[in-house]
Amino acid sequence: MSPMQLFIEYSIVGIAAGGIYALIALGIIVIFKASHTFNFAMGEMMMLSAYFFYAATVTFTLGPVVGMIVAMAGSILVALVIERVAIRPMLGRPFIAIVMVTFGIGSIIRGVVGMVWGPNEMNIPAILSRSPVMLGDIFVPGKTARAFAIAVVIVVGLIAYLRFSRAGVALRAAAESAVTAYSMGINVRNVVAFSWIIAAITGCISGVLMANVNTLTPHLGMIALNVLSVVILGGMASIGGVLVAGFIIGWLEAITGLFLPSEFREITPYVLVLIILLVKPTGLFGGKEVERI
Repeated sequence: MSPMQLFIEYSIVGIAAGGIYALIALGIIVIFKASHTFNFAMGEMMMLSAYFFYAATVTFTLGPVVGMIVAMAGSILVALVIERVAIRPMLGRPFIAIVMVTFGIGSIIRGVVGMVWGPNEMNIPAILSRSPVMLGDIFVPGKTARAFAIAVVIVVGLIAYLRFSRAGVALRAAAESAVTAYSMGINVRNVVAFSWIIAAITGCISGVLMANVNTLTPHLGMIALNVLSVVILGGMASIGGVLVAGFIIGWLEAITGLFLPSEFREITPYVLVLIILLVKPTGLFGGKEVERI
């Protein structure tokens, strides 16, 4: 394989991984814009969803379709409990206090998963075909390509839904001004809960996809650390920006792994983010002010 073909192949695989990053980042940004809460437990919520899928399909042998429904329902239930019990009482408190609460929630989820399922790697039933996708002479792993397609379709669909649906309008109105939204008859608390439901859906789908592409472990949630660079690069004020930022970060990680030692793969995205923030502090697509949708 020529160096150019190798470069293109790594680039495509990296961009495909970036599509899943964007799906995870979308859940983080929707919550942030709706309630000014940065959910550092997003990775653990995603990981827990994958374990729900594993339990449904392997332990109870319900099949992938029913397993996905069970995982989605469990994810939404967990998200609503977190929002109602831990987050809603904290609204209006200092930002750092809410951040520490989400850190604590993430630690609790990791501990529970470790106690129930143990620390060992597990394989979930394959829902993605391993058949490679060939783009001319370029080889793309089948699972990666199909996970990318699913993630991008869902991201674009959710962006359109939030842009044009009545629920999306209510979400933007509540984020712009909670007082004004209340005066217009919008239940802001329900809107915030709705944002956590969206995060649960994106986390569940991305968790199952990531567990299919890789393996399922309690450390699967650590992927959210990579997603932080996507969120910051795209800009906290831009939902659409996460898709472009996800592609950029995924591509950069892949190319860094091609040309540099593996240790640089984790730090290179944050070097890029630091450079961008020095030039544009709100990120590539962020406005001058952080506006809730």
